[in-house]
Amino acid sequence: MKTPLNSTPTTGSATLWEELVTTALLGTARRTPPGCAPGPDAPLALLDAAAEGTVRRRAGLRPARAAHRPEPAPEDARPPLPPAAARRLAMLLADRPGASGGGRRGTAPDLMELLPQWLSAAHAHGYAAPPESLPALLDAARGRTDLRPAALAFAGPRALWLARLNPDWRFALRATPGGGNALPRPEETDRVHQLWREGLFAERVALLCALRARDPAAARELLETTWATERAEDRLMFLDSLRTGLTSRDEPFLEQALADRSRNVRATAAELLSALPESALAARMAARAEACVALDHTHSTPTIGVEAPHECDAAMERDGVMSKPPAGRGERSWWFGQLVEAAPLGVWPRRLGGRTPREIVALPVADGWQGELHAAWCRAAVRQRDAAWARALLGEPTAPEAGGPGAVSLAERAKLLGTLAAGERAEWVAGFIATHGLSEAFQLLGVCAVPWAPPLGRAVVDALNIARDAGSYPWSFSGVMGLAERCLDPSEASRLDGLLAVPDEPEDASPGAGGYWAEAFQRLVTTLRLRAAMTEELRPPTG
Repeated sequence: MKTPLNSTPTTGSATLWEELVTTALLGTARRTPPGCAPGPDAPLALLDAAAEGTVRRRAGLRPARAAHRPEPAPEDARPPLPPAAARRLAMLLADRPGASGGGRRGTAPDLMELLPQWLSAAHAHGYAAPPESLPALLDAARGRTDLRPAALAFAGPRALWLARLNPDWRFALRATPGGGNALPRPEETDRVHQLWREGLFAERVALLCALRARDPAAARELLETTWATERAEDRLMFLDSLRTGLTSRDEPFLEQALADRSRNVRATAAELLSALPESALAARMAARAEACVALDHTHSTPTIGVEAPHECDAAMERDGVMSKPPAGRGERSWWFGQLVEAAPLGVWPRRLGGRTPREIVALPVADGWQGELHAAWCRAAVRQRDAAWARALLGEPTAPEAGGPGAVSLAERAKLLGTLAAGERAEWVAGFIATHGLSEAFQLLGVCAVPWAPPLGRAVVDALNIARDAGSYPWSFSGVMGLAERCLDPSEASRLDGLLAVPDEPEDASPGAGGYWAEAFQRLVTTLRLRAAMTEELRPPTG
């Protein structure tokens, strides 16, 4: 048997093979093959050894003890997907970003963008993932971190079993507390304390968050048992979990955290305390902020006067005020903003003549301090979840300043909208779009509940129609169009049929814009009907 020495066997002992190759290069007269005596038979012995080694390596495995069989995959007790929904999942997972080669999107829906919505809906129905789809589902979640929570929740315990067998899917073990082991219940005291003492950091965070959601006091007491020995970065993460179920009973612990060695921990503790309007820190901040703001009656109309602090003393720093401003920011305005942000909003009607939040916001502010003061009130309204102040700062969506520039930026308006109920939020954004159009509405649309309420959906479609009639290219509105594909109520599809034809282009229109718009609306309608079909496929079978 003759085997070329430059063949590339795939398995076997690399050391032995390298020894044979070295012998062949040097010659058997200078180096004897392993296990062979010098002499005329050495060349033949080398070829025999090379042939044997090649066969052994090409066989794939060296003789070894049989490996233990893996434990069977756990059962998933959830009901299986309806057959149509299972087929739909396979189609969604088969789609890959960039499959169209980029450029013009055409009329086909973007299936990967619909996958998160489908997964959440399937999980909400309580279905189990089809076993044959788990590898593709894990591959999709591996490539998109934003997909992982919904994908792993739907995939269930069998996905974790697979993840232990494939290093490419180990992210599932890191993302799931305990790698699939259920967290102990609050009443299982011994297991809770053991996991808290011995668990990995991710497991401990998950345990604290789960316990906080069910028994806030028990979670805080658990954290107190090891607080003094935790690393600063870990203390910060653990402290952040107290946002859930925050009450005045957390105040003593948070007051102690104000003296923490870490500046970030101190700042987070101060932020949490300022969200408790009755806390001692809130009272201290209120006194400092009130000393900076007062009504000035020397003007023709009542005006808010501001006298920012001239120093940041040790007591202010202990209460979370950062003394060093970011680049380009003045010290006094930086300190002033932090004081107002942390003060309970309830102090201002008393301080400013019994006025309502809307009346206070309407007051002029002297010496150019309006932007700083209103921005701080915005942050306070978001932190304290105060809808009355949020409405006052948002103002009317039809007001000219709502479209910017104004005292309150669009980013701040988006955060303020998050404090309002879903219906009120959608109504405000619909009014904004009807008045100011879509060019500045993307951030605001992102905080609205899905599917969009009918008034908001109609406002978006009407604004897109106006933009189409203006003759501009739809690319400027691609972000809003993408949101509409995922967020518009599928029942709106029938209202869009009149927009599918290529419109007559005005003389000043961009060349070919009408065709692009027709294509974009066709894709929107197709996507909405696909979402409606997906919802129907997930309905439990009747009878």
